[in-house]
Amino acid sequence: MKRLFGSISLVLLAAALSAPPAIAHQGNPDFRSEITGVTPASLGDGLLFSIQNFDDNVEFVNRSGKTVVVEGYDGEPYVRIDGSGVVEVNLNSPAYYLNEDRYADVQVPDRADAEAEPDWKEVDDNGRFTWHDHRSHYMGLDIPPQVKDESKETKVFDYTIPITVAGQPAEVGGTLTWVGKDSGFPVLPFVLLAVIAAAVGYILFRRRGKDDGGDDEEEGVTEAW
Repeated sequence: MKRLFGSISLVLLAAALSAPPAIAHQGNPDFRSEITGVTPASLGDGLLFSIQNFDDNVEFVNRSGKTVVVEGYDGEPYVRIDGSGVVEVNLNSPAYYLNEDRYADVQVPDRADAEAEPDWKEVDDNGRFTWHDHRSHYMGLDIPPQVKDESKETKVFDYTIPITVAGQPAEVGGTLTWVGKDSGFPVLPFVLLAVIAAAVGYILFRRRGKDDGGDDEEEGVTEAW
């Protein structure tokens, strides 16, 4: 039984170490996407933009007291947060649907038209909205061509997300950086901890079985630990 448990532990360890470091909607630890600011700076007061999970989601908090609209990929109104904190999304914005998948691998409905009149739907009233913006991360599955040495930090590109603040145009600027294959959180300590916890649980289970007069004792089988 100990030999079987050891084999299972090794299989679990190998599987965990071979797992990819990032999957959709968890970000890619090989990259860092960072917001650099709002231009013009005078319109950025009370606007808080940040990136979550390495390069995954953009979070926007509106504390300006003004209505702010985030534009989609074709310049259409995508998200609107008014001065009171009411958050609305435009159901006619193609970005509303494209942002459901990290690589925009979705079927956009016919109603989605950047030229259509916005169809606003209220989704919250806390002045905060988080979405997956394809402008803020690398859309390819391979290594970016800008990266010549995977072990070195390399800027991939700068990006902008257009917004309007009380009707005035502005841009949220950001930078995407390749930080290298070894930049993610260490996985091995957590895997080992899980294996140890499983082993302890198994030992306790076996001992409880023996205390209750389990099958091993009845059949005269002795476990050596």
